[in-house]
Amino acid sequence: MSKPAPLPLNSPVSSLWGVGPERTAQLARLEVHSIEDLLLLRPRRYEDRRTLTPLGELKPGVVAAARGRIVAQGVKYWRQRSKSVFELILEDGTGRLHCRWWQMPHLEDRYQVGDELVVFGKVSGLKPRAMDHPETEVITGEGPEDDTSVHHSRIVPIYPLTEGLSQRWLRALVWRVLGNLEADSAPASRGVTRLERTSAGTGDWPDLALPGFPDRSQAIHDLHFPAELPAAEAARRRLALEEFLQLQLMIQRRRRNLQQSATAFPCRGHNRLIRPFLAGLPFKLTAAQTRVLRELRQDLGGACPMRRLLQGDVGSGKTVVAACCALMTLESGFDVALMAPTELLAEQHFRTFGGWFSPLGVAVELQTGSRRAQTVCAPVNARGQPPATSAPEPAAQPSPPMLFIGTHALLEEGFTPARLGLVIIDEQHKFGVAQREQLVRKGRYPHLLVMTATPIPRTLGLTLYGDLDISVIDALPAGRGRIRSFVRDANRLPQVYEFVRKQLAAGRQAYVVYPRVEDGDLKTGMKAVRQETERLRTACAPHAVGVAHGRLSSVEREQVMRAFRAGEVRVLLATSVIEVGVDVPNATIMLIENAESFGLAQLHQLRGRIGRGAHEAFCILIAAARTAEARQRLRVLTETTDGFRIAEEDLRLRGPGELLGKDQSGLPRFRFGDLAQDAELIGQARLLAAQSHFREAAPTPAAREPRREPPGKS
Repeated sequence: MSKPAPLPLNSPVSSLWGVGPERTAQLARLEVHSIEDLLLLRPRRYEDRRTLTPLGELKPGVVAAARGRIVAQGVKYWRQRSKSVFELILEDGTGRLHCRWWQMPHLEDRYQVGDELVVFGKVSGLKPRAMDHPETEVITGEGPEDDTSVHHSRIVPIYPLTEGLSQRWLRALVWRVLGNLEADSAPASRGVTRLERTSAGTGDWPDLALPGFPDRSQAIHDLHFPAELPAAEAARRRLALEEFLQLQLMIQRRRRNLQQSATAFPCRGHNRLIRPFLAGLPFKLTAAQTRVLRELRQDLGGACPMRRLLQGDVGSGKTVVAACCALMTLESGFDVALMAPTELLAEQHFRTFGGWFSPLGVAVELQTGSRRAQTVCAPVNARGQPPATSAPEPAAQPSPPMLFIGTHALLEEGFTPARLGLVIIDEQHKFGVAQREQLVRKGRYPHLLVMTATPIPRTLGLTLYGDLDISVIDALPAGRGRIRSFVRDANRLPQVYEFVRKQLAAGRQAYVVYPRVEDGDLKTGMKAVRQETERLRTACAPHAVGVAHGRLSSVEREQVMRAFRAGEVRVLLATSVIEVGVDVPNATIMLIENAESFGLAQLHQLRGRIGRGAHEAFCILIAAARTAEARQRLRVLTETTDGFRIAEEDLRLRGPGELLGKDQSGLPRFRFGDLAQDAELIGQARLLAAQSHFREAAPTPAAREPRREPPGKS
């Protein structure tokens, strides 16, 4: 009788023998829905069960594999047979081992005196030596191909599990599916193709010949049942490279589609606004700012819409560069939209850009969730007076281009700029990729500039922002005060506040940051703003203390911030809401309590609120770091102010989801890739994606949409 052909890899797992509705539901909780999903279920770890320890040498507390012959077995009952323990005794000539299973009397029928047994588990005692609920396998003597080789005498995969699912059952299922597929590879081309086409997410992946890596069929086998542990890592790297390659191909395809379907608006400008703007600044641009601005001007005048990420450490001057890009676009007759993640940052930008642009005659409008009434910074005319508003302009004279600044309110249907030429997104990692695209779709292929003061490690830059060109402002403006950082235990708080009072008496200002607005926890030592306000006012008396957090209304928060900027409030008690958009040069103290509850990148952002003036600044981290790893994590901040090094460390310790925000980052989920350790693979995938035999066939170039000219031009 001929053997039935293996099922297609996209078949549901319920089509496998032995997988009924209950097992199907259990596998679904592991996100295993198809045979392909099962083959790509990555083990959490591996156990080397090849070395058998003589029974007489087993030691308590040690996990080990052993082999012996059953010399006795039986069930003991007590409490009117409501409780039971099945026990068998193994012997191998060097000693004995008692194996026990509670509430499993049916096992008495599975084992017989005289059976040769392999067991694996943790030794729980010495007199007698015992293992509780070990994994076992009866040796049948039928050779290495029998079922014994699945669970013992090999490197064994340990999978993620869910309630009701055992390692043994899942391991046997994977073994059986792999065996069926590999048996079908007798004509090599047929069997290998079936496994080679097991693509992560596509089901139709080419047979990739990757020098230095196992072929895909071997990789999938070694992922589950490697002959040696290095083979499992080689398999992971092979499958990770495919994930990264698939992402890079998607990124390049998206970029090609943009180049083929969109014609850029001409937004290079003619210096009518930029020249007086730069002349009026109280400082000169740094060489890094000038270099980046040259790159951006070239993009704004190019044939394809700009798609660029502007990275710069805290205080490096990204806002001025963004302002220059906005002025180029405005000079060219197009509107600009700038989206910020918080009302506090949007209001800060509104004040900054309003102060810069009003003398130039440019209107700046603020739109946030709490400010439904549009707030407009009116342009001035040639005589320095606001334009007359008693009569509307004739329809033939469209309004001049404007800068719109807002939060998520810019995504609402009511915001419809007439001629959007440039979208600027500040603190990009606070938004999802879909939100970015939603704002871009408010216009017809506008230019896009996304900015972040959270340095992005190179691996994340090549994945999350792989479709963007990247510019980096890698130098800070001159004249900034030095920032010194310290980590202190909570018992040093009295001395810390004594130091803070001395700085306040010298005329400086301070931030004090807590992780929560309310609901502090005395048991864990977690502090909150509302519970600590009075204590802080007492500790900092007679200096005025203000409070800012996300639950205040925008009016209340603005009043506090205005008083802090003016120096009327000397200490600002806040949550991490101040990590962006706050610029007070006289503030030289950043005191952060429960610092261990913040990520390194966030602590670096908070530290960036100080050191913005000429005075020396101090960042003091109060932490109850109990582990060496936690102390080392915070110590990085005392060793460097290099945001990129800090971001790399944060990525290594906490992962990309914590660094960027799991919901907002837009980062794809990788089964095998590790952004913290696979930088080499990501670079290799980028190179492979550029090779013609890996690229997908380019779509037929579409007719380019006609370029809309700015108002007043034919």
